[in-house]
Amino acid sequence: MNADRRTQAERSASTRAAVIRAGRELFGEHGYGAVSTIAVAAAAGVSRGALYHQFADKRDLFEAVFEDLERSVVGMINDAVGQARAPDPLAGLLVGCLACLQASTAPDVQRIALLDGPAVLGWPLWREIQGRHTTRLVEDALTAAIDANQVRRQPVRPLALVIVGALDECARILAHSEDVAADTVVVRGVVEQIVSGLALD
Repeated sequence: MNADRRTQAERSASTRAAVIRAGRELFGEHGYGAVSTIAVAAAAGVSRGALYHQFADKRDLFEAVFEDLERSVVGMINDAVGQARAPDPLAGLLVGCLACLQASTAPDVQRIALLDGPAVLGWPLWREIQGRHTTRLVEDALTAAIDANQVRRQPVRPLALVIVGALDECARILAHSEDVAADTVVVRGVVEQIVSGLALD
């Protein structure tokens, strides 16, 4: 019986993962408003009933897709920081911020996280989900930089929110840019100024 339960749990997890993958692909390509749950179920290879067994409605699915996307962005940031072998926490924070900005140039990230996310989920929930992932990563980096006496001791949460807000705005600039290459140089310079400005003299 326990084996049967595990098998059922595994099937449920597999279905959920397939629906989230399909949702991310379709929401990222077409936008929330243009995608139906019927289309997501078909792309995931499951019945519409199986989709609704996992998610209450399309908005609930979108929330799960956004959370999954945030996790993947955090993974990309961590990989970039690890590969860079930054010499100190503040340098690592800069690498992470630039990696976050780079990740935000992906079309699905732009569409789901920046364009549709706040409108579909509402600002409080959108910010709450972001706070569990990218904002927390920035908080951890800032805490390390403060402990290393690189940044003035201060409340970390407000500073992290300001930095993430700046990254979001830079990403929106790129999402609407007509010259992404040129604007990328500009916004990278802005991010570098923000992070370097935190350093103690």
